[in-house]
Amino acid sequence: MDIILKEDIENIGFRDELVTVKPGFARNFLIPQGKAMAATSSNKKVWEENLRQRSHKEEKVREVASKTAKALESANIQVGAKVGEAGKKIFGSVNNIQIADSITAMGHNVDKKNIKILGSQIKEVGTYQAEIRLHKDVSVTIDFEVIAE
Repeated sequence: MDIILKEDIENIGFRDELVTVKPGFARNFLIPQGKAMAATSSNKKVWEENLRQRSHKEEKVREVASKTAKALESANIQVGAKVGEAGKKIFGSVNNIQIADSITAMGHNVDKKNIKILGSQIKEVGTYQAEIRLHKDVSVTIDFEVIAE
């Protein structure tokens, strides 16, 4: 079944994208939750007109995301964590919220939902990588360092 997404849904698609999903998933979850609408001929016409009107605004947003991506690639991001007596193992683990807070402190606005830590959980001091999706067409892989507080 073809649907038009009203918001970004992980592993399915991005906002204002025409995607095909199983009919039960669309009828029982996406449409009743307001996350999508059926891709009827009238809805497609409205969708196409909205895309045309937003195309120039979208280009500006993409440019800002590209500039932010370039700035984040070269940035030295440090996340502080409480460390045990040995000085290497941390209490708990570092998550995407702490990474988002560190990036926001540097002056870049990044949503915690768009950060994905590559690899397993972070439970020791060291250097790790994370992927940040700044726009549906722009994502960047950054290196960040977990340091002892």
